[in-house]
Amino acid sequence: MALEKKKFGRTIDVHELEEQLKAERDIKIIDVRTPAEYQSMHIPRSYNVPLDQLPEHKTELANALQAPIVLVCRSGARAEQAAKVFDTTGLEQFHVLQGGISAWRQARQPVNQGRQIWSMERQVRGVAGSLVLLSVLGSLFLWKPLAWLAAFVGGGLTYSALTDTCGMAMLLSKLPYNQTVSCDIRDVIQQLRAAE
Repeated sequence: MALEKKKFGRTIDVHELEEQLKAERDIKIIDVRTPAEYQSMHIPRSYNVPLDQLPEHKTELANALQAPIVLVCRSGARAEQAAKVFDTTGLEQFHVLQGGISAWRQARQPVNQGRQIWSMERQVRGVAGSLVLLSVLGSLFLWKPLAWLAAFVGGGLTYSALTDTCGMAMLLSKLPYNQTVSCDIRDVIQQLRAAE
């Protein structure tokens, strides 16, 4: 069964994608994680288009994409956000890999691996957890108002969950160790056009 053109929100599981990749050559896999996350591990034959660059280049990308598209991230949340961005272009052939690359690996599917770094989600958990722990300990032993930092971080995480966005991830993606690898969107667009 070929992937049909449907509106975003339609998920595809790992086994469906595996079957489609074996049967068809015109499916495009777009990985919307950061370039550093993509370099550390990605699905073979996938293209990296970071979520934070999508809004600016969505029309160019949409014009270059005619085949069914499977959007991938670590767990599926960022891929859903990418599908919503692409939905404003009028294209309807976007699908989200259910469970993201985590589910792909868990199913023992092949991946290309490079230099290993923490995923953006893991970085956010590490920074948020450290800030809460240090501010609580600091408020107990040094200065009581430090407890407000823990409340601020907790509020930010709650807002992040409610809006399905993450300001801390956007900030962390700008740090030098997350910028060692970059993505040239124009190059990706040319590759996608050539592969059509």
